[in-house]
Amino acid sequence: MNPTQLSYELRNGKSADLTRRRWIIGLSILGVAAGQIVSLYQTGIIKHLPDPPVGPFDSDKVDASDYGYKRLDTPDALPMMVTYGLTACLAGAGGIRRASQQPFLPVAMGLKTLFDTANTLFLGREEWKENKALCFYCQVATVASIASLALAVPEAVKGAKQLLGKK
Repeated sequence: MNPTQLSYELRNGKSADLTRRRWIIGLSILGVAAGQIVSLYQTGIIKHLPDPPVGPFDSDKVDASDYGYKRLDTPDALPMMVTYGLTACLAGAGGIRRASQQPFLPVAMGLKTLFDTANTLFLGREEWKENKALCFYCQVATVASIASLALAVPEAVKGAKQLLGKK
């Protein structure tokens, strides 16, 4: 697509799909922000993660535990930023009519939001099992993932129908 046209469509276009994509981008950036905050703690830049006064939250305990460092030999919040960044990129890719013109993009975005949701639910379960507490920031990302999946479905279905040649 012509970059000038893409710029115009993404900034000024109006459609239900584009509105949902903008929400997915915002929710993905929220996931990145949660990852940034936890990363600051996990790497010693900040010494405490404040939690809400209610609920099963103990972010310091969870994010300092073996659970937070057992994958890829790195604090788990650093890859979290990357994965939510990829989701934002998929939501931002393509113009206003991408479901018909580039149907693989909404399908890929839908699959990525499905992965994000399944992954955060799996990790949340593991987080609780190993720590008997939850990281508040991680659970914000879980809610963002679930909402993103719900938002991605309509356009992903359109893209899948286009790829399969169905109307």
